[in-house]
Amino acid sequence: MSKTLVIIPTYNEKENIEAIIRAVFSLTMVVDILVVDDNSPDDTANIVRILQKDFQCLHLAVRTTKKGLGNSYIHGFKWALQKEYEYIIEMDADFSHNPKDLVRLHTACAEHGNDFSIGSRYINNKINVVNWDFKRLLLSYLASKYVKIITGIPIFDTTAGFVCYHHSVLRDIDLSKIQFTGYAFQIEMKFKAWKKKFKHKEVSIIFEDRKLGVSKMNSSIIFEAIYGVLKLQFGQLFKKN
Repeated sequence: MSKTLVIIPTYNEKENIEAIIRAVFSLTMVVDILVVDDNSPDDTANIVRILQKDFQCLHLAVRTTKKGLGNSYIHGFKWALQKEYEYIIEMDADFSHNPKDLVRLHTACAEHGNDFSIGSRYINNKINVVNWDFKRLLLSYLASKYVKIITGIPIFDTTAGFVCYHHSVLRDIDLSKIQFTGYAFQIEMKFKAWKKKFKHKEVSIIFEDRKLGVSKMNSSIIFEAIYGVLKLQFGQLFKKN
């Protein structure tokens, strides 16, 4: 078993799942993969089961219903901690996160002494996003700016979903009290890690929108990120470490 686990949540990713798994396992860095599938009706899970015959380090968790991205990661985090992985990495299935950047995120933690690292699209206000429409890009960028201003968190890309955690971060955060499931899940995790004084590093990446499959982004996820956090009162939420 590798010391590093890559968690890939899926829902209807049959066009991408085999390619992303093969791309990750082709890296020189040795990792295990856990696919957390929300019972995809397009048979994503069956593709993973077939690939498990070729890759002993490929694991699959199939859940009965679609519960949201954040809930998928919480499931994966708990699984990883139970298996005693040292580093746990979040990654999308659709190639918006370049598998080659896994090495850079891992290095920022394992070799440079950070507790968590973030694949950031917006370091120093420079935008590295390819093929997003302007409205979606503006919403994402402003959401991160908004959170940074309101909370004082020293992270440029607070909604980023490409993150490497040392196991100590996930053990110290009470995962049962994470409240959000969409973009705000990413905000909440980073904020709680920062409040607990874990050391972080943002690693500049180029984020490219998916070429295959359908985006899971919708208005409710955007609402949760931009308005929901404020509605639930930042101050009260952030006191819950």
